[in-house]
Amino acid sequence: MFCVECGKEGPIFKDGACLSCYLKTHRLSKGPEVIDLPVCTHCDSYKYKNTWSNDLFGEVIRRIIKNNFQISRELKKIDINTECKEAKDGKSCKVYVSGFLDDVEITEEHAIQVRLKKTVCDVCSKRFGGYHEAIVQIRTDKRKPTKNEIDDIRTVVENLVKDLQSKGNRGLFITDIGEARGRLDFYMSEKGPGLVIAKKIQGQYGGTIKQSSKNIGMKDGMQLYRMTYLIRLPPYARGDFLKHDNSIFYISSIHGNKVKLIELKSWNETMMDFRTIHKANILGGKELIKEMILVSQTKGEVQLMDPKNYEIKVVKKPKSVSYKSEKIQVIKTENQLFIFPKTKTDI
Repeated sequence: MFCVECGKEGPIFKDGACLSCYLKTHRLSKGPEVIDLPVCTHCDSYKYKNTWSNDLFGEVIRRIIKNNFQISRELKKIDINTECKEAKDGKSCKVYVSGFLDDVEITEEHAIQVRLKKTVCDVCSKRFGGYHEAIVQIRTDKRKPTKNEIDDIRTVVENLVKDLQSKGNRGLFITDIGEARGRLDFYMSEKGPGLVIAKKIQGQYGGTIKQSSKNIGMKDGMQLYRMTYLIRLPPYARGDFLKHDNSIFYISSIHGNKVKLIELKSWNETMMDFRTIHKANILGGKELIKEMILVSQTKGEVQLMDPKNYEIKVVKKPKSVSYKSEKIQVIKTENQLFIFPKTKTDI
């Protein structure tokens, strides 16, 4: 048969015309030439259909195109791609709508102008306004937290917030961090994650959690409450030395209200709960660890020299180990000298 448009002999697609001539007069897709897209000046989030998103620009614009372009039902297996470049007030994009018309793959090209409208998103508006629904307070019992503890806790909290944000919780943020006189306060935008963070800190550092709430007003006819989660860290910390029942122990780790200890005389490991530890005498921390020079060793003991006064000390080995290093860490307390517990890689 002959095409009524070009006169060529071949398959007729529709209305007496071949596919090539049909496509010259029929567009299978159409859409707006200009798209306005709000963007946050602080976090680069985009707003579409009253919802802010941290998705990349390419993902957002493809979503907008799918919802705003009209595509003929004749086109099957549709695929949409974009190519964008910077323009004066936003981005200049080419949109490629591809699909199959019968068994023939076709692609239509559209030019659109995306005008980026700078504004402030809902989350940044709250953040800069000091909004918070929870306060996570870190306090210590009978001692001041060490700088390492404070730095570690800050890292734990910040990493946990980033992890929750990466999983889709864009409304979560740390409004402020207050640090003074050994006290650490985290002002959180949401109550739920605040409790998660409090339990995470307790799990790693021990102690207790106390919750309290404060009425801060009403919204949509409902009472609003701000939560405070107070974590009181115990009087001991990982790396401390303590005396219990005439034995000296090293705190190797803390898991909630359980403490893993190493008895220095034997290097035997044991677990104690926080109630038992509270009755123990805390001797100190890493300041008790000293280095001495290894002079000689036998199967059961080592001869060590104090590098300050060259005094020789004989110390029993807690276990049958052989030392390769020239220096050995020891703990001196209550006129007793113990070899510091080391891992297999250190001996």
